Amino acid sequence: MNFTLKLCLALLLAMNSQSFFAQQIKDQKTQEIEFRNSENEARRISEENHKRLDDKISDLKKQQKEVETKKKNLVKSENDLKSTQEKISKLELANQKIESKITTTSVSDEEIQKQRIKTKENEVSIQKLKLTQITQQKELEKVISSL
Repeated sequence: MNFTLKLCLALLLAMNSQSFFAQQIKDQKTQEIEFRNSENEARRISEENHKRLDDKISDLKKQQKEVETKKKNLVKSENDLKSTQEKISKLELANQKIESKITTTSVSDEEIQKQRIKTKENEVSIQKLKLTQITQQKELEKVISSL
């Protein structure tokens, strides 16, 4: 009886150990499957995040180009306006010189008439430039408001 008891105990122990190893193998396979699934999920999430970041980067680059374009337009508008103001100042100064020349020097009536015609031409040019200046100021305001 002692032998049969030992034999039964040995069989029972052997069966339990096989069941235990089978359970371990099953747990390892389950863990491997879960690990692969989690890796796939992490890869998918990472790809989505990269795509979102790439989209944001491209949007930011577009915005940067727009800002640079607006900045260039602003600088150009400011320079155009300054240039027009300088031209107006030069013509007004030229008219002042002509007027002072007419009043201070004694020249013939014909020369005075020529000088007065020149001042009138300058006045017309000044008026045209002032209209251009108004247009340029409006353009500058548009550029500033778009920023």
